[in-house]
Amino acid sequence: MDQNQLKTSWKTRIVIGVIAFLMMFSTMAVYALIVLSGEKEKKTDNGNAEELAKMEKELTEKRAELETMTKELSSKYYEEMKSYRSNVRAFNAQSVNDNGLKTTDLKEGDGEEITSESSYHSYYIGWCADESVFDSSFDNFENPTTLVDPLSYGAGKSNFIAGWEEGVIGMKMNGVRLLEIPGELAYGDSQEICGGTNSPLKYVVKVIKTSDEYTKKSEEYNNLYQQYIVLYYAQNQNLLTTAE
Repeated sequence: MDQNQLKTSWKTRIVIGVIAFLMMFSTMAVYALIVLSGEKEKKTDNGNAEELAKMEKELTEKRAELETMTKELSSKYYEEMKSYRSNVRAFNAQSVNDNGLKTTDLKEGDGEEITSESSYHSYYIGWCADESVFDSSFDNFENPTTLVDPLSYGAGKSNFIAGWEEGVIGMKMNGVRLLEIPGELAYGDSQEICGGTNSPLKYVVKVIKTSDEYTKKSEEYNNLYQQYIVLYYAQNQNLLTTAE
């Protein structure tokens, strides 16, 4: 074979040179993108951490303000709610399930009437057929010393079980009502409570109208807390992804 045929032509050399340059440039570009992406994620993580710290401080401040108001509400309603602990007794589960939702007023209220569109706060005691209390507004039902934050119900928001939402309709603010709720209007098949599903429940519920200031601060705290939880999990997910 002619030696001249073995030599690479100048055109071919140019093409090879261009290809080599492009490969080197693309490699450098990919590396730069990886580095920049890492720096961006690092800045994002740092930004989230700073935002979380800021939220934590704000939550602590708002919680302190709420606790002061909660103590004032407790001093006003504690003794009354404590007296309703005697209503906690064992009951026939089958009878409650068969008879449907039943309500009994223990105290007539003196404020506006509750409708499906009302906003209100409430204290409560909830128990099972065997007399065991599964939840209440006391810090400790057996040995109570104070009432915790009252539950908040927002107008038009379905955030309570159906039996509660229907059962308080017609009550007046500051009133107290006994609710006997069949399992299908409690947690049904969706959640186990009192040892199983479709368990009937009983509640003593007191509805109150809190000050506009308390309502506002409570909403602000709850909204901020929800934002904090979302950012907290996003931050931890980023850290896990980076670690992997």
